[in-house]
Amino acid sequence: MSRRGAVACLFVLLLPLVQAHAQQARPPVFVLNSLSADIAVVEPESFTVVKRIPTGKEPHHLYLSPDEKSLIVANALGDSLTFVDPRTAEVQRVVRDISDPYHLRFSPDMKWFVTASNRLDRVDLYRWQGSGAAEPLLLVKRISAPRTPSHLNIDTRSTTLYVSLQDSDELLAIDLATQAIKWKTPVGKMPADLYLTPDDKLLLVGLTGDRFVEVWDVSGAAPKLARRIATGKGAHSFRAWGDKRHVLVSNRAGNTISKIDLATLTVVDQYPAPAGPDDMELLSDGKTLLVTSRWAGKVTQIDTVTRKVVRQVRVGKSPHGIWTLDHTPRL
Repeated sequence: MSRRGAVACLFVLLLPLVQAHAQQARPPVFVLNSLSADIAVVEPESFTVVKRIPTGKEPHHLYLSPDEKSLIVANALGDSLTFVDPRTAEVQRVVRDISDPYHLRFSPDMKWFVTASNRLDRVDLYRWQGSGAAEPLLLVKRISAPRTPSHLNIDTRSTTLYVSLQDSDELLAIDLATQAIKWKTPVGKMPADLYLTPDDKLLLVGLTGDRFVEVWDVSGAAPKLARRIATGKGAHSFRAWGDKRHVLVSNRAGNTISKIDLATLTVVDQYPAPAGPDDMELLSDGKTLLVTSRWAGKVTQIDTVTRKVVRQVRVGKSPHGIWTLDHTPRL
C-alpha cells in the first residue's frame, strides 16, 4: 500500500472518533428549575439530563456573563448567586448576602451588575470587582422600584437600565452613572421581559397579563409608545434571532412562540410551544429552538424550519431559564 493510501485508510478509521469527540465537546445546555432548586445539565446530542447542580432556594433566572466565562444563577429566596462554568458545568463560586436576586443583568462593559429584588420592591446596583476578587460585587445603591420589579435590560453603551414593574404596570429607566431615575411611564398589563433593539432606540415589553408586545421609542428624553403587536396570550420572554432583524417572544398562556420582524414590527412566523413556554435558547445552527415548558417540567426542542416539536426531556419542577454557549448572537 502506498503512503498516500495508508494515510487515507488511517483518516477513514479515525474519522468516527474525531466526530464523536466533536459531539462530546459541544457545550452542555443548562436549565434552571425554580421549584427543584437546581440546574439540570442536558447533553445536547442525546438530549438527556447528565448532571444536577444544587442552587440556593427558589432560583428564578440565570444569565451568561458578557465575557461568557460564568453562568450566574439568581437564588431569590437563598439571597445568593451561584457561578457555574458554562463549559465544564462545575460550580465556580457562591456569592452570598445578595438580597432577593430575582432577575439579574450585567452591563455590556461588565462594570455594573444589577439585580431586581422582586419581593422587596427595589433594584440593587453593584460594581463588578472582578472574578478574582474576594468580594466580587460592591453594593453601590438600592433604588426603590415599586411595585414588583420583574425584568431588566441595559443599553449597549452601558448607560441606561430599564426595569419592568410587574404589579404597577409601569416601565422605569435609571441612569447608571448617577443612579438617578430618568423617567417612569405606565404600560400595559403585567409587563415582564424587555428586549432592546441593537441600536438602543426601541424597547419591547412583553405583557404577560395580555396578548401584546408593546414597542416603546426610548431614543429621546421621554419614552413614546410606537406600536402594540398582537402576539398571543401571556406574552412573556424574549430571545433574539441573532440577525439583528428578528426577535422571538414566548406566549406563555397561548402555548406559542412568535417571531417579530423589528423593521416592520409585525409577527412574521409562529411556532407551537406546549405547556407554558417561558425562556428560550436558539442554537448556533439557527434552526434548533429550545424552550422551557414551565407547567410540564420539561424542555421542548422545536425545529423552526418545519415548525414542529421534535422532542422533549423532563428536567425538574418549574423550569425557567435556559442557556448554552452553543448559541446564535443575543442581539
